[in-house]
Amino acid sequence: MTPHSNPLKEPSAQWQTWKNVARRIRVPLGFVTAALYVFEVAQHPARLAAIVWSLALVVPGLALRAAASGTVKKNRELTVNGPYAFTRNPLYLGSALIAAGFALALQSWLLALVLVAGFAVIYIPVIAGEEQFLRSTFPGFDDYCRQVPRFLPRLTPAKAGSGNSAGSGMRRGFSFALYLKHREYNAALGAALIYLSLLYLRPALELLLSRIR
Repeated sequence: MTPHSNPLKEPSAQWQTWKNVARRIRVPLGFVTAALYVFEVAQHPARLAAIVWSLALVVPGLALRAAASGTVKKNRELTVNGPYAFTRNPLYLGSALIAAGFALALQSWLLALVLVAGFAVIYIPVIAGEEQFLRSTFPGFDDYCRQVPRFLPRLTPAKAGSGNSAGSGMRRGFSFALYLKHREYNAALGAALIYLSLLYLRPALELLLSRIR
């Protein structure tokens, strides 16, 4: 087996069922995680140093997601250029960086554990399901997998061979129209709201409680 080959070419019935369940519950679990985040913010005072350090993870995560959303043409071609020349899942890697950054900003081990568990339970089967679709749709996917890691990125971009279907996306760069189409700006807006909550939610709640009393 090659380092980047997929061991799930013939998934079991149970694995296939869980992949379908994971797709359905990942959005509701996102809301649960957001509620936990708000609860943790309300419990702990803001730590400015931790918030500043978190930018070292959140900003690259947002940039990676932006670059990927402006490059990928979902279900239409096998994207192998831009960030997809370094990792097969730049959107998920960007999300992981953003989540890690906010866990650092809050300095919450509980939130960090929930995020790690959620990624393992939800996104691993989701990624496996997406790879199954890509493998059945694009003949060049296995060649692409042999060159590009599933998650942790290469240090240098892979060069897809010309003459296979994977090469069709090599010459296309970032498209702001695609970025807008995929509504990736919502990630930046969400990050800004979370930072505002880190700085102002607890003081606002304390002020509200003091007036109620």
